[in-house]
Amino acid sequence: MSNKAIMLAAPSSGSGKTLITCGILQALKNRGLKVASFKCGPDYIDPMFHRRAIGIEASNIDLFFCQEDMARSLFEENSKDMEISIVEGVMGYYDGMSAATEEGSSYDVSRTLGIPTVMIINAKGQSLSAMAVLKGISEFREDSNIVGVIFNNMSKHVYDSLKEEVKKLKGIQPLGYLPNSKDLVIESRHLGLITPMEIKNLTVKLNKLADTIEESVELDKLLELAKGYEPSKTAAPQVQKVAGTTKIAIARDEAFCFYYKDNINLLKKMGADIVEFSPVHDDKLPENIDGLILGGGYPELYHKELLANANMKESIKKAISDGMPCLAECGGFMYLHQKMEDIEGNSAAALGLIEGNSFRTQKLNRFGYITLEANEDNWLMEKGETIKGHEFHYFDSENCGSDLTAIKPITGKSWQCMHIKDRLAVGFPHLFYHANPNVPKRFLEVAMKYAKERSK
Repeated sequence: MSNKAIMLAAPSSGSGKTLITCGILQALKNRGLKVASFKCGPDYIDPMFHRRAIGIEASNIDLFFCQEDMARSLFEENSKDMEISIVEGVMGYYDGMSAATEEGSSYDVSRTLGIPTVMIINAKGQSLSAMAVLKGISEFREDSNIVGVIFNNMSKHVYDSLKEEVKKLKGIQPLGYLPNSKDLVIESRHLGLITPMEIKNLTVKLNKLADTIEESVELDKLLELAKGYEPSKTAAPQVQKVAGTTKIAIARDEAFCFYYKDNINLLKKMGADIVEFSPVHDDKLPENIDGLILGGGYPELYHKELLANANMKESIKKAISDGMPCLAECGGFMYLHQKMEDIEGNSAAALGLIEGNSFRTQKLNRFGYITLEANEDNWLMEKGETIKGHEFHYFDSENCGSDLTAIKPITGKSWQCMHIKDRLAVGFPHLFYHANPNVPKRFLEVAMKYAKERSK
């Protein structure tokens, strides 16, 4: 695996982490380097931009979802045969699962995996004050792992003046700056950044950003600092395979695009043959499939096209009614309702497999990490068994389900959620399969059972 890794983090959200990360990824790819990319935390959208920059699916590193050894193992697995791994931080560097903890933060990932960090400081509206921010965040913890800095929204003139000041800080190298430019902005919306497929000429913009970074950031020095990473060589966990191969259809298009790379990889390791389809553009499910996964995304933005596709709706309804197992998360769950609202609150008939309506609200609902516990035995989990996940959605449902109890870390706040019956396992929570591999394994086992029933 790669013996080079670097994290790009910041004092706060909105500092330009994703912008600079994507520019560096594109610049390194343009140099001909084999690059792996990662995102701290549960975010789906930033990894999509990484994928557009380097053409390789990005992975998530999350210390709530999995234990330290599992995080190291997945990091090393996804860095295999690469020349450098770039990790994008989440939120502010020390911000963890609650206001007063660093647990699960970018800093927590950096020190756990031994990845040196380059701090991205948004210098808009300041000059020397940016140095105070850098000094404070680098010295807040003795083992901060911060080894360099890139200033965002800074002119060459100001950077040249401050460069020597940076060198006075112990252990921190000045690596450059990114000038303020309207051409280099990535827009955002209610769940974060807009998705890459919505930006016109994104490849052109990424290459322009990469060219700017080649001029203003010392990438050779960044690559040298990345040598500070030392792989742990953690043994990969054993994966239990199902008996045989099962064909699983996954919805992936502009409406359904929230998936963890490591979830899909685990299904493949267990024996799944993955085939993708589009509920927006295709007129039926793929042939000879044994199971169905409907991920999250932005179905509310493609409401008209999605719900007008009567042939696809009928194809999915028939497959599930015939006994095909289905996992659906968040946007996929909304799609299964009798009616679903769009972003403007307009309602139309959806699949009709879940009683009630999904509807737009004015705030994030039940936002954050959760541990999900089965209230009774069901086809996917045993009573008391748990799996970790998270929720983040502005929409809600008249019928969220009650087969699992969601419990927030730190506060212990809980609520009922999920429908797990009749080979359906659907609800707003996004699951991380490595937190309990028995869950995806049982899904594939039921898919195998369905395949045998279908072949009779």
